[in-house]
Amino acid sequence: MCEIMRSLVILSLLCYWVYMTTHSHKLSISVASQSTEGTLFVNGTAAIGFIDDDFVCATIDWWPPQKCDYGTCSWGSASVLNLDLDNAILLNAIKAFSPLKIRLGGTLQDKVIYQTEESQQPSTSFLKDGSELFGFTQGYLPMSRWDQLNIFFNKTGAVVIFGLNALRGRTISSQGDAVGAWNSSNAESLIRYTVKKGYRIHGWELGNELSGNGVGTRVAAGQYASDTKSLQSIVQNVYAGFEAKPQVLAPGGFFDENWFTEFIHKTPQSLQVVTHHIYNLGPGSAGDLIQKILDPSVLDGISQTFKRLQSLLEKSNTPAVAWVGESGGAYNSGHNHVTNAFVFSFWYLDQLGMSASYDTKTYCRQTLIGGNYGLLDTNTFVPNPDYYSALLWHRLMGNKVLSTSFPGTKKLRAYAHCSKKTQGITVLLINLESNTKVQVRVSTESPGKLSYLNFQGLRGSKASQNVREEYHLTAKDGELHSKVMLLNGKALSVDSSGNIPALEPITVGSSDPTTVAPFSIVFVHIPGITVPACK
Repeated sequence: MCEIMRSLVILSLLCYWVYMTTHSHKLSISVASQSTEGTLFVNGTAAIGFIDDDFVCATIDWWPPQKCDYGTCSWGSASVLNLDLDNAILLNAIKAFSPLKIRLGGTLQDKVIYQTEESQQPSTSFLKDGSELFGFTQGYLPMSRWDQLNIFFNKTGAVVIFGLNALRGRTISSQGDAVGAWNSSNAESLIRYTVKKGYRIHGWELGNELSGNGVGTRVAAGQYASDTKSLQSIVQNVYAGFEAKPQVLAPGGFFDENWFTEFIHKTPQSLQVVTHHIYNLGPGSAGDLIQKILDPSVLDGISQTFKRLQSLLEKSNTPAVAWVGESGGAYNSGHNHVTNAFVFSFWYLDQLGMSASYDTKTYCRQTLIGGNYGLLDTNTFVPNPDYYSALLWHRLMGNKVLSTSFPGTKKLRAYAHCSKKTQGITVLLINLESNTKVQVRVSTESPGKLSYLNFQGLRGSKASQNVREEYHLTAKDGELHSKVMLLNGKALSVDSSGNIPALEPITVGSSDPTTVAPFSIVFVHIPGITVPACK
């Protein structure tokens, strides 16, 4: 009897030790009731796409505090006009990217008047009015605010894209079309003021969501092409004598193949970037957002948009490249505790990986701050989980995109790039399974010539090539709705001075597979793998 009691006590202590080991160090990874394994094949023969160094981009919108969706007002003071530019967290969050692309734009940009004349008096912007297009009166950008913004962007090193008012001069027909030519005079005055002040703008974008069927109203493709040529002419004229001129971007709307085909065909030399928007999860009010985020078929659905646009550009006589100019996943400001929580990193990082594989050069997240889908919290400026996901991508994933295939579970999403500013490759693994961990080995051999030589270390190689670095991302307490992200079991948070935390990896022997826990994300930097595409 005593032996039995002793055994029970030992068993109880063992169970307690196991529990504390897996919980007290904030690993917070769901206990996996199942385990599977597989090999990720990376084709390193040649790159399938090339992204910009500053591929990661985020937006700052124009919405006032009175912008409300489904009874919730989530914008606060996060617009171009009222954002607190002295906030330390905001400053440090942008500087951490060195650089971060920032697109200033959104629905209301097409109702903004630039107050470039000294005689113009300050006016109240964007009063709520249901009878007005987009539900608000027109807005005003004082040059004093434009000065403040540019001083801030210079301080943070941001790369700025500015969305211009493309509706100025047009009238709205009874059918909902915006007809007539674009009146470019006010936009030109802003561009001239900007050059006179010495402010650096990476790109001028014409309009927001006026392509195809449009949102609120629409402009015909032929007219939009003509207006884009006008903008290009202005940029060439105003920046005459400058060796590097800003890019011209358009149309900043949802992809409509017929509309985009005509537009691109008619702007062969006047357009540098074709921008399109993505909100493939539906409205922010949808009750099934998490189910969509965790469904591989939903995630794969948008691939056809990337594929068709890539094909269109390849077949067209244009030097223009593709950007995702705005993407928040769920439109109408997103959904609190979903699009600003850990679970959204599954969607966001999958979007980054997928778009890059179709040669998208830049991906702008809606938003940097504002609404329920900001990288930063609208009220506190504290980084949401997707901020850290974006920062890790920016630091680890290089310009060259590699093809991958994983023959195992469809809920293991995988992407690979040549590593950024270092040798080897970096792999992104996303596990959408709720209770299955996946043991992943990486091979650069074809499936028919499987070899793990890469992971076992090459004879004579440096010691650093016999190990790899892993960044495991999980939700606090395993709660997908959590706004706290753990990196290798440690909660990520800014300090009292608003400094962004260091993002440190764990080091793992190259002979071991990578364990991807349920509902987790792993970046894996493998310096020991060298492939022709990365040389």
